[in-house]
Amino acid sequence: MTKTMKRDKPDKPIYSKNTLEFLAVAKSYCDVMEQSSALSTEKLVETVRHLLPLLYLKGSLLPEGKSELDEAVELFATETQYAYIASSIADILGEKDAYLEVFHPDMPLSDTPVAAFISESLADIWQDLYNFVETFRMGHEPTMNEALSVCRAGFGPFWGQTIVNVLRALHQVQFDADEPATEDENTYDDL
Repeated sequence: MTKTMKRDKPDKPIYSKNTLEFLAVAKSYCDVMEQSSALSTEKLVETVRHLLPLLYLKGSLLPEGKSELDEAVELFATETQYAYIASSIADILGEKDAYLEVFHPDMPLSDTPVAAFISESLADIWQDLYNFVETFRMGHEPTMNEALSVCRAGFGPFWGQTIVNVLRALHQVQFDADEPATEDENTYDDL
């Protein structure tokens, strides 16, 4: 960023390098989710596996937003959009959509494994990020500050945790650990 550009942007968290980098990755993620129905299983899994670690890293670096509004931030994601994304991904993944969730809050109380779905997890992440991206698209600074606060607050307990949980499941889909290793893959046996 040139000195001229830097002077044009106030020294505010919503214009920080970390916020703008997060915004760019969040926008890319939302675009992929919204176009997921056109992707193959392999392309979807590979693309999302690359985006999720970036989202996690950039989300962990978000600055503290300064809440200036008394009312809640407008939510842009609709139930119809959410359902479309979740069902598109579920259709693409088929039987690979379900995974066991070990970090679910009900897990310590459950006698049986708790199932989760990659499709719902990815749609949950999309929903939070879409609301953030759309708020920034509007360009109203007080609302952007509020959206930054909400997004940062949701990172630890919600969408950040969902990223690390679903990433494990996507790794399983990508590398299908259920397939027996061939002799060439058993390199540790020779040590």
